[in-house]
Amino acid sequence: MRIKCPYCGERGNDEFSYLGDASVKRPDPSAADASDAFYAFAYERKNVAGPMQELWYHAAGCHAWLVVTRDTRTHEISDVKPAQDVALEQQKTASAP
Repeated sequence: MRIKCPYCGERGNDEFSYLGDASVKRPDPSAADASDAFYAFAYERKNVAGPMQELWYHAAGCHAWLVVTRDTRTHEISDVKPAQDVALEQQKTASAP
């Protein structure tokens, strides 16, 4: 599997470290159900069969965090974006009226 880093170009996956699902949101620690929410956050994950966004770290390259959209059935990668850009897009969407 090869990942096209936006900064370094196409590289083998051995240069990257996989973190996991990029769509998981950390729960609010001050919420009334924080204990249950953190348990679900840490241990209850969906095993998606199909396209999903994943976090990858370019450890042997530019040291960038990337959001990679990959089909878990075929390993086909359809999109790679810097994680910072994805976070800023989500922040804009959340604050839009």
